[in-house]
Order: sequence, then structure tokens, then C-alpha cells
Amino acid sequence: MTAEELIAFEADIAREFDAGKIHAPVHLSGGNEQQLIDIFREIKPTDWVCSTWRSHFHALLKGIPPAEVKRQILAGRSMFISSVEHRFISSAIMGGMMPIACGVAYAGERVWCFVGDMCSWTGGYKDAYTYARGHSLDVHFVIENNGLSTNTPTIETWGLGEAPPTLHYKYARTYPHYQPLPGQHGF
Repeated sequence: MTAEELIAFEADIAREFDAGKIHAPVHLSGGNEQQLIDIFREIKPTDWVCSTWRSHFHALLKGIPPAEVKRQILAGRSMFISSVEHRFISSAIMGGMMPIACGVAYAGERVWCFVGDMCSWTGGYKDAYTYARGHSLDVHFVIENNGLSTNTPTIETWGLGEAPPTLHYKYARTYPHYQPLPGQHGF
């Protein structure tokens, strides 16, 4: 799809929503058409895409036909469009796709996982990223940075200014991690 086709698709969905034909939340995209087109050139039909609550462009660029994407949106599934045939899943839960992306990659698949800039500051993102790297999983994390956490500037949301002081030390523990079996006593 071209940038113009993506923009026209979202304009059509906005008209349908404004006309009262969609009885569920709809989260439109815009302003990132060319970046996504460039990224999706690298995504193969056999790759999985794990998307966010702003999934329309991702679904279209993954190859789901526009009529099918629109059908799912009209059915109230704007934030969780899916197609096993096209290896595409999305979720409205912030960061909800990250552990799923790791699991799919652990099963031997190549995965692209899209997250927003707010999500990239969470512990869940850091856990998923670290796990994927530590286990050499074929997960490509894509941070879509519009500077907003929904509608609030991400810097304001997280209070990102000067980092608070951190105390860091190393030590050798005396006792191993030990979980007693039922009926046994631990340390």
C-alpha cells in the first residue's frame, strides 16, 4: 500500500466512526505512513507481526485486505485485529504483545513487535527485550515514538528529567537460593 492509500483508509474509518457505524473505541494512525512502509519492506509474509492498539496500518501493510481490516473495525475490533493466515495479532493492552512475541520467537518464528514510546520505558519492555536478546530470539522490537503516552507527553508522564541517584553494589551471597520441599524446613 502507498502512503496515500493508508491515509485514505483511515479517513474512511474516521467517517464511519463519526457516522455512528462503529460502536467501540477506534484509534487512528497518521503521520508515520512512510516510516511504516519502509519497515514493512523488511517484513516477510512468513514473519509474525505483533501490533499495538493502533493496528490499522500494520494490518494493512502485513497484507490483510482492506475490506477485512474494515470488517474487523466495524465489528468493534479496531484495537485487536488479528489474522492467523497473515501471521498478525494485536492487543489493546499496553505491552501485552511483548511476551507473546517472545513466545512465538521461542517456538522458532521470526517476529516483529511494535510498541509505543511510553511502553518502551516500562519494565515489561525491558524484560521482553532482555529475554529476547539473552536467548537469541528472532524478535525485532520497533518503537513508534510520537512523544506521547496516549495524549500526554511521554516525558511528562514518566517525569523524565535528571535521573535520581542510584546506589549500586556487588556482593557474594552466603546461602544458595533454596526452596524447601513440603515437610522440610528451610534456612
